Amino acid sequence: MSQMTPVILCGGSGTRLWPRSRASKPKPFLPLVGDATLFEATLARCPRGAGFAPPVVVTGARHVAHVEAQLGDAPGARVIVEPAARNTAAAIALAACRLPQDAVMLVCPSDHHIGDVAAFARAARAAAELAEEGWLVSFGIEAVSPETGFGYLKRGEAIGDKGFRTAQFVEKPDLARARRFLEDGGYAWNGGIFAFRVRDFLAELEAHRPGIAAAVRAAVAAGREEGRRFHPDAALFAEVESDSVDYAVMENTARAAMVPAEMAWSDIGSWVALHAAQDRDASGNSVRGPAELVDCRNVYVDSDGPRVSVIGLEDVIVVVDGEDIMITTAAGAQKVGKLSGAVNQ
Repeated sequence: MSQMTPVILCGGSGTRLWPRSRASKPKPFLPLVGDATLFEATLARCPRGAGFAPPVVVTGARHVAHVEAQLGDAPGARVIVEPAARNTAAAIALAACRLPQDAVMLVCPSDHHIGDVAAFARAARAAAELAEEGWLVSFGIEAVSPETGFGYLKRGEAIGDKGFRTAQFVEKPDLARARRFLEDGGYAWNGGIFAFRVRDFLAELEAHRPGIAAAVRAAVAAGREEGRRFHPDAALFAEVESDSVDYAVMENTARAAMVPAEMAWSDIGSWVALHAAQDRDASGNSVRGPAELVDCRNVYVDSDGPRVSVIGLEDVIVVVDGEDIMITTAAGAQKVGKLSGAVNQ
C-alpha cells in the first residue's frame, strides 16, 4: 500500500470553548487534553515510517504563525495558506491540486481528540486500502450516546473485510431520532475524517461541483510558493463557492464507503465534550489548574492562575483565562459561543 498523505485542516475559531479558545488562537493550538496541543496530537498520530507521508496543512493567514511554530522543522511538511475561508470542499481541493494524482489523502480536522491512537491507525490503513480501490471513505465513529450535534452514517453492505458502503448520510437528528439510531446499531457518527485518492476526489468534485473544482484549479495555477508555504491566487480563490465536502461530494458520489472506528474520539466541540475527554475523579469532577472542590459532582474547573473554590455544585463548568471568567451549567455550554467575548475576541 502506498503512503497516506495527511491533509490537516486548520480553520474555525472554536468560540464554544471561549475564553480559553479565541479567534486569535483557537482550540487546535491549545493543550486542552494532556500536554500537547490538539494540532500537535493530530500530527503525532500520523508519523513518518508508519505509512504516512509528510503532512499538508491547510490554514488561513491568521493562523500560519501558530501552525509553523507547532509544526517545527518537520521534514517535507507543506502549508497551504487559504486567502479566505471557503469551507472544507475547497480546502481539500487545494491540497488535492498540490498532490500527485495517485496519492491517497487522509483528511483530518486539527481540533479533535482521539484517545486510542492504535485504533485510529488501523482504521486509517483500512480506509487507505479502500481508497486505492476507488472508494471515497468516511470514518464511521462508534456512536456511544444519542448525540444531536453530529451527522450520522448509515452502514450498507460490506466491502470485503475492510468496511461498508455508506447507505445514507443523515443530517443532525433530533433526540428521539438519535436514540433510534443508537438502538438500531447500524449508524455511526460522521466525524469529518476521510480518505480518498486525489484523482477520484477531484473527479467527483468536478462532476458534482464543477464551479468549485474549476475555481480552485485556477487559483492554484496562478498561485505562488514561499518556502514551504503555498499561496493560491487570492482574487481567483475569492470566486470559490463555500460548501462542505459532505454536501459537495460525499452525499453525491456512488462510491461512498465507511470504515468503523472505535477510537475514543471527541470533536471537543464544547466545554462538556472537553470535560468528558479528561480524566475525572469518582464524582465526575475534573480540574486543570489551581482549584479546590468540596461536595461537587460533574464539575469542571480550568484556571490559568487564580485559585478557584467550588462547593456543593453539580454539572457546572468554571473557566478562568486572564481577566475573563466564564461560568455555565453543562446544559448551557452550547451557548458559550454566543457571548460577546467569544464573538469579538
